[in-house]
Amino acid sequence: MLLDIEKLSVHYDGMQALFGVDLHVREGEIISILGSNGAGKTTFINAVSGMLSCSGNMYFNGIPFMHTPAHERVPLGIVQVPEGRRLFPVMTVEENLLLGSAHKEARKHRKESLADVYDFLPRLKERRSQIAKTLSGGEQQMVAIARALLSRPKLLMLDEPSFGLSPLLVRDLFGLIQRISQQGITVLLVEQNVKQTLQIVDRSYVFENGHVVMEGSGQDLLKNEHVKKAFLGM
Repeated sequence: MLLDIEKLSVHYDGMQALFGVDLHVREGEIISILGSNGAGKTTFINAVSGMLSCSGNMYFNGIPFMHTPAHERVPLGIVQVPEGRRLFPVMTVEENLLLGSAHKEARKHRKESLADVYDFLPRLKERRSQIAKTLSGGEQQMVAIARALLSRPKLLMLDEPSFGLSPLLVRDLFGLIQRISQQGITVLLVEQNVKQTLQIVDRSYVFENGHVVMEGSGQDLLKNEHVKKAFLGM
């Protein structure tokens, strides 16, 4: 098991946001976390990234990492692309990308990783000297994902990557996620676009009010009456 989460609970601002969540990700899977706003999806991946205090147990490749500081989780291979992209707006595309290779192991492979990203996303190579804030929303999302790839992730966590994108760009984004998975990178996806998400994932967890209320394959959940009513408007 690549990621093994047991009984994860999170409290902040005097409230409990997650209640004993169990979640497991095998190497090579695309896993999604679905749920309405406030269900605890972003809280979960922020806890895995080390940005929130929590209780329970976390294992990565069988090694506990609950007490590992956030900055030490990236070298382990746990890398998050945050909601809203969070690029440095007045830096160039390439300057933003290189920030992803800040830790020691990634720096060793910086030149190779950058070349790989430019081969994988040739549009970014064309834009490498362009100021980030002048890019389209879809291009900015590509930069955010590519920056994470320069960190050499084993587990890539994407938080609402399709937010604010046009339907055509959303289709391209989901194709990109599948291509990343085909490169051997495990993907954990938090996403509001339920229908397209369930079409590409191996399994999905449904969160409601900080609890896991359902788990299943993408195809099974697409047929589930609760999912169709709650998320697909059917």
